[in-house]
Amino acid sequence: MSTTASPFTATILGSPRIGPNRELKRAVEKYWAGRIDRAELDSVAATLRRDTWSSLVAAGLDSVPVNTFSYYDQVLDTAVLVGALPVRVAGVADDLDRYFAAARGNDEIAPLEMTKWFDTNYHYIVPEIGPGTAFELNPAKVLGEVEEAAAQGVPARPVIIGPITFLALSKAVNGGTTPIGRLDELVAVYAELLELLADKGVPWVQLDEPILVTDILPDAPELTERTYARLGALTTRPALFVATYFGELTDALPALARTPIEAIGFDLSAGDSAPVAAVPELADKLLVAGVVDGRNIWRTDLDAALGKLVGMLESAGAVAVSTSCSTLHVPYTLEAEDGIDAALRSWLAFGAEKVREVAALARGLKNGREAIAAEIAASDAAIASRTADPRLDNGQIRARISSLLASGAKRAPADERRVVQQDRLKLPALPTTTIGSYPQTSAIRVARADLRSGKIDAAEYERRMKAEIAGVIALQEQLGLDVLVHGEPERNDMVQYFAEQLDGFFATQNGWVQSYGSRCVRPPILYGDVARPNPMTVEWITFAQSLTDKPVKGMLTGPVTILAWSFVRDDQPLAQTAAQVALAIRDEMVDLQSAGIAIIQVDEPALRELLPLRSKDKEAYLRWAVEAFRLSTSGVADSTQIHTHLCYSEFGEVIGAIADLDADVTSIEAARSHMEVLADLNDVGFANSVGPGVYDIHSPRVPGVDEITTSLREALESVPAERLWVNPDCGLKTRTTPEVMASLRHMVAAAAALRSS
Repeated sequence: MSTTASPFTATILGSPRIGPNRELKRAVEKYWAGRIDRAELDSVAATLRRDTWSSLVAAGLDSVPVNTFSYYDQVLDTAVLVGALPVRVAGVADDLDRYFAAARGNDEIAPLEMTKWFDTNYHYIVPEIGPGTAFELNPAKVLGEVEEAAAQGVPARPVIIGPITFLALSKAVNGGTTPIGRLDELVAVYAELLELLADKGVPWVQLDEPILVTDILPDAPELTERTYARLGALTTRPALFVATYFGELTDALPALARTPIEAIGFDLSAGDSAPVAAVPELADKLLVAGVVDGRNIWRTDLDAALGKLVGMLESAGAVAVSTSCSTLHVPYTLEAEDGIDAALRSWLAFGAEKVREVAALARGLKNGREAIAAEIAASDAAIASRTADPRLDNGQIRARISSLLASGAKRAPADERRVVQQDRLKLPALPTTTIGSYPQTSAIRVARADLRSGKIDAAEYERRMKAEIAGVIALQEQLGLDVLVHGEPERNDMVQYFAEQLDGFFATQNGWVQSYGSRCVRPPILYGDVARPNPMTVEWITFAQSLTDKPVKGMLTGPVTILAWSFVRDDQPLAQTAAQVALAIRDEMVDLQSAGIAIIQVDEPALRELLPLRSKDKEAYLRWAVEAFRLSTSGVADSTQIHTHLCYSEFGEVIGAIADLDADVTSIEAARSHMEVLADLNDVGFANSVGPGVYDIHSPRVPGVDEITTSLREALESVPAERLWVNPDCGLKTRTTPEVMASLRHMVAAAAALRSS
């Protein structure tokens, strides 16, 4: 090994790329629509990279992550890097259009699957590895960013998904074996890349291996040692930093420490530093300590964090300060926020503030506690303010929850409920419906902007939203759907909408984070005890129901998803917070039922998302997650049909919990995975109704009648017609009205054809 790289002292593991004002989102969507060309898109991207890197250098970081920028997803970028795009996109001549075809498909090409990145709300594109996959290095993107950074004088550290994680998260296709079996082939490509980067003068490379904090690979220690002994033995390479995050590095740590790599990253917000002291081989390594939480927005306890850092020095050659993971998962900066009360603001740290915390802790580690005494005093004052705030302890809410849980209230068995519900609803076989949202039209966006700016008042906004609802109801009746939705025009987001109406939440103005591709969300901040002052949806749903004789679903978001898609308080167990949200949803369901709504959907797409990464922790989580859902739904009569919806996750590990939710109808993503989930449901004895998605709404392509009919026939092999519903994979918010009309028309036609066959 011929590296002479010096240890760095302050860094972050990655950075957001969407832009502080969603500049990349807008540019990418304009490119997709043909309104700008490649050169203009590339210019926006280059500006964002330059501004990000310069801000990190100015804040005091002495190692800056590069190659964390992406036009869509970093795992898809890695597939391009190693030559693992599927054959079906090979015919797309332009490299960027080929990339986007793999990500989102087009009229002729089906996209790759998409699922959640570990236990976050970020979605990654799932690589396909088959017998025909021939790994081949395509380093243009990495080298391009390295050259850009060098021209700006940035101390750049390229970041790349590690080979073990890449293959562990990939999917075998076309009869191929488990992708991890191709590890040695892929490592050869990584070796080629490292030698190339060394030739370019790159001092450090970060290889992300978050898979090592999970139980997914039982032979992880052996794979780890084999991989990094080989890469570490290269005679020409940069210094290697293997980053882990989202959990505690345990069984793979000794194996990794025995290899010649120079640095190892630890997530100390999700794990403990205790295992470090038990591994003597770490004495000559740089330990990159993730003491600043990269996933949540609470201010760091600087005094406690500095204590951890000093303790780690006893076991390491050197210690660097870092965020626990990429700051991709938090908003850019608090500076963009108005309207936060002073106390709450003092408790928070967004991305820019976290970078400053990292830099401060690095100064404190180098120069002593006195060097950052003022920062520690401010941190201590914020913690004391938060601990004493009365909004964090509502005795009335806590007493109600205890009483309800003690009562053991529950609904009748599912087969009994099905009889009374069918007698009430009188639905046909294979009933058709949609998941909830309809396209967010320009008129909706204009109305929302006009309300915010004061151009219209609340009464005019309500009039416009009711006009949108009337249009959606008329469209569904025209298409012939059996169970309708109101389209959710009044909702900016399925979680934020409720957070804005519940006590204990704060909704940001510009706290955008990337969910997938160009899709961004603003997770609200759940800081205190949760209570529902007033009904939240009843007026909109009852208005929609007044326009039609067909049933209109009430649409609510479930407690686990509200937690998963918020920044949640960290001063009490998640189970307690979930029960408080569940109580608010329960009260809303009772009010919807009293208003005559016969079907209520409680979406839980994030059920799998919060599943702990270690097996020992999963049972407890699933117990309280199911309990929270059933607390939400057990307040209504058996004649009220309860639906739930789950999407874009690997469902295998939570399949029993899905059954335990005991919803009358479960709609679930199944189009990209070709109905695979239905066999899993049958294996756990699932006997309620199910609506497997028959087409993928994240792609602009319109499926034909024959394609949907084929999907339904596949579903009927696992689910009898009397329990099968027909619906898309997810809500239609991101699609255009022409796409929606064509797709739903074909969906209704396919259901009708099968009913008559």
